[in-house]
Amino acid sequence: MFRNVLGRLVTETVGVHRYAKKASLIPRVTPSCVSVRSFTDVKDEAQQPFDTSLLEFLVCPLSKKPLRYEADTNELINEELGIAYPILHGIPNMIPQEARLLHKDTDSSPAPTQE
Repeated sequence: MFRNVLGRLVTETVGVHRYAKKASLIPRVTPSCVSVRSFTDVKDEAQQPFDTSLLEFLVCPLSKKPLRYEADTNELINEELGIAYPILHGIPNMIPQEARLLHKDTDSSPAPTQE
């Protein structure tokens, strides 16, 4: 029984290919039309700008508070928690594990001196 099924499968498959045209379905690519890009090209590209209209909708995933855009560092800042979310290729990376802790000097009072 298995032999008959296998034989029919091979016969029908070969029969289909016998009547099919041998035209190429995929156009050939010539070397003159292929764009070659190296890793050094990526460094020279300008950074995609962040759409600041998204700040109306984006909130911190941890505290659910609004975020502030810092253009110098290209990050979204949560002032309350002191963390910054990076923006990569114009897309904010809102994963808490990927956020950077901001180093703030919260202790602005001078150190006590001994008398």
